[in-house]
Amino acid sequence: METDNSAVAINKLRFCLGEHMGCFSCFRPQRKENTSNRIEDSSVARSNSSFDLRRKPPPPHGETKNCAQSFSFHDLAVATRNFKEANLIGEGGFGKVYKGQLQSRQANNDLISFVVAVKHLNREGIQGSKEFLVEILMLIMLRHSNLVNLYGYCAEGDERLLVYEYMPQGSLEDHLFDLSPDKKPLDWNTRIKIALGTARGLTYLHDVANPPVIYRDMKAANILLDDNFNPKLSDFGLAKLGPVGDRTHVSTRVMGTFGYCAPDYARSGKLTLKSDVYSFGVLLLELITGRRTFDSSRIGQEQYLTKWARPFLNDRRKFFLLADPLLEGCFPPRAFHQVVVVTSMCLQDQPHVRPIIADVVVALSHVASQPYIPVPDQSKICSSPSSSSSPSLKASGTPSRARKGRKSSLKE
Repeated sequence: METDNSAVAINKLRFCLGEHMGCFSCFRPQRKENTSNRIEDSSVARSNSSFDLRRKPPPPHGETKNCAQSFSFHDLAVATRNFKEANLIGEGGFGKVYKGQLQSRQANNDLISFVVAVKHLNREGIQGSKEFLVEILMLIMLRHSNLVNLYGYCAEGDERLLVYEYMPQGSLEDHLFDLSPDKKPLDWNTRIKIALGTARGLTYLHDVANPPVIYRDMKAANILLDDNFNPKLSDFGLAKLGPVGDRTHVSTRVMGTFGYCAPDYARSGKLTLKSDVYSFGVLLLELITGRRTFDSSRIGQEQYLTKWARPFLNDRRKFFLLADPLLEGCFPPRAFHQVVVVTSMCLQDQPHVRPIIADVVVALSHVASQPYIPVPDQSKICSSPSSSSSPSLKASGTPSRARKGRKSSLKE
């Protein structure tokens, strides 16, 4: 039977989401160095049909209590125009995500409208209900600039919905793969910005949250982007409270997304903080190469990103053959080399060899301090630092990426 050290918290949430919706608990993490390091709770009154935006989001490190408001199913149906297909912005294993519009009553009694993302969970019985509870728990416990902000929830009858801040640039997946002709590829500086912000969010989960949280679902579709391409981790339905005290791992049923799962976790079911580090390494590899973790349109070993990349990761002379052709060589050679080294370290088979995510943040911060600055008269024509152009990449078994004619779909 799966060991779940979040059982007590889950039971508390299950009670609060029953008939007594008004007593929904709010939690906050404390810094680990604080001796009174415990999750505290308080109650929040049930909201009316308008959302109170006067309550500002708490500071990143939980100096104030975090709360989520309750919405009626009617409110969210109206907000999404009865979950109209035109408002669908994402779809995953646990449900669909819609763009919606809610109203907020201000201090002067005026009503303003604001955009939200509404996740409508599938009716999957106990498992779906558990993931709903876990996601609420995690997002109320945790508050950081690189984690998606939860506004509220709905639990009426069999309906389970979550209301998040709306992220206008969609997901990282939308900007890396199958780009439509009118979409500009991510440049090097933006890719590093996204990688660093994602690593900072993961560091918060591992090192600040108490107990630590193992994200367990790192993937491009779960990294959401704001107007300035600041990343936020989303979808905490698979998150687990990490080991505490003398424990080194959490035993659990293997879950996650194919291609991102750490090999040690897949073999043993032993989940550790280093499992997240491996998944982050896969995400870094996607940012570097512009390739999916699995691509059925390719042949043989090239279908699997980590298998295809391994020979290049093991030979420093071939590092630049990993570069996404859509970058057109527009990146600092030294910084690119450093990112590949970090990626290789995160993707080590043995978890004890992988770095902790805080060290990854330090390394990526150093890389971010070396931004790519194009030469004015060559801003549109960049050559590969290895003197290799796209044709030579083809010869090495690395076909150049082509834009797709179809539109990319928004994912959560």
